Amino acid sequence: MDSSPPNEVSEDLPDAAASAPTGRWAMLAVLCASLLLVAMDATILNVALPSLIDHMSPSPMEQLWIVDLYGLVLGGLLITCGAISDRYGRKRLFLAGFVLFGLASIVAATAHAPAQLIVGRALLGVGGAMVMPSTLSLIRNIFTDDKERTLAIGIWASVAGAGAAIGPLIGGHLVESFGWSAAFWLNVPVVIITVAAGVWLLPEYRAPHHGRLDWTSALVSVLGVVALAWGIKHVAKGNPAATDLVILVAAFLLLGLFAYRQLKSPDPLLDVRLFRNRAFTAAALATLLAMLAIGAALFLISLWLQYIHGYSPSEAGVRTLPAAIAVLFGSLSTPWLMQRLGVRFLMGFGLGALTAGFVVLAAVPDTTYPIVAFVLFCLGIGDGIAITTAAAVLVAAVPAERAGQAGAVEETNYELGIGLGVALLGSIHGRLFTNHMTGLPLQGAELDEARGSVGGAAYVADRVGGTAGDQVLHIAQHAYDAALTTTSWISAAMVGTVAVLTVILVPRGFKATASH
Repeated sequence: MDSSPPNEVSEDLPDAAASAPTGRWAMLAVLCASLLLVAMDATILNVALPSLIDHMSPSPMEQLWIVDLYGLVLGGLLITCGAISDRYGRKRLFLAGFVLFGLASIVAATAHAPAQLIVGRALLGVGGAMVMPSTLSLIRNIFTDDKERTLAIGIWASVAGAGAAIGPLIGGHLVESFGWSAAFWLNVPVVIITVAAGVWLLPEYRAPHHGRLDWTSALVSVLGVVALAWGIKHVAKGNPAATDLVILVAAFLLLGLFAYRQLKSPDPLLDVRLFRNRAFTAAALATLLAMLAIGAALFLISLWLQYIHGYSPSEAGVRTLPAAIAVLFGSLSTPWLMQRLGVRFLMGFGLGALTAGFVVLAAVPDTTYPIVAFVLFCLGIGDGIAITTAAAVLVAAVPAERAGQAGAVEETNYELGIGLGVALLGSIHGRLFTNHMTGLPLQGAELDEARGSVGGAAYVADRVGGTAGDQVLHIAQHAYDAALTTTSWISAAMVGTVAVLTVILVPRGFKATASH
């Protein structure tokens, strides 16, 4: 028998999940506070990027790494961290990860060069990877009643979605008042308070009878995800080098090797047999592709608001509020809707709303803010309803001892989707933008800088000034809108396809209960 402290519960005990612990809603508040910061950090730099560019002058490739390395590192480590939490304790990993998150925030906030900021963002991803699977798996263990757990997951998902949506809003106000580094200093006091509360409130859970961690498989999975992100990023930008293609092929081989090792292992990091469950597969696929489209759209729309329409960071942040409001509405209403409409219909509806938003953004000839506000609302509904429903399905489809794996799958697809969205669709958009930047009254280095990114074009236009500057800005606006139209059609096709697959894969009458 485990000699855990009185306020802790271990799955080594036969009746560990027999009854819900007291104070579970306070525990949920601690988990949500940590999740809010981790989710905000995925998008908070969207509005801080122009200020950061002015301060550090990172290259276009460094800009992409600064924005999306966080999500890619986080996504690459989540499976390993989920397995570690199952074996060594979810509370322990949660607290250690959040401490690292705070330290990494200091590294990023004190950066004076792009390299240090990129390192800080990578360390933030490591800390976030330690935190996120623990939050969802602890919810699976703390809330043993199906209805309570569904409500708790709805609250959890609303915090995750709202965090990503309000990141630009909070980031905008902080950047204007204190500079871009304030987006990272914000994390430090919240980390201190949350860790102190977590030590006091959270119980410990760990799965019984686990073997040693397969570090070889862990390394293979991380290398596979990082190689996949690298390959996608460079191939999508066009004219990839032979090395980039080799890395992309190596990524698929590494991920295939990881899946093979998991099938042969008696105690896998990720039980890939879970994907034999059609509803589980549909939920994982929906989360990955929906967040891929949403992550790219939030990034591109944020730059559109600032560079194309000249809004300040805080003004741009305020104009992303429709997404935050829709996420809250969708996430909190999902438990009630799920009981009445069912998983299959609700996931299809959420993904359908997301598809509709991208179709409108692509089809309307003149992109204005009212159109963008409608699109943001659709993004929020898609995130709030479809992703919350998918999270409930993933958690309910596994036994309690595999809760860490379910949390890892959900969070891997969520964060990796955001990171790959910026890498893939962001790179495609950048390539299309460059192709449309023709007829510029520039030469030499100024021409290359203006064609490199919308931020570069805005900087050159301001420096050149006069009629030539106005012409550069006008061409950049049209080039950005044209590229956004194409990437929106790609997103609509992708999300529309997964909506159809969801309806096909999820059995009629499927319920997200823990009886599977």
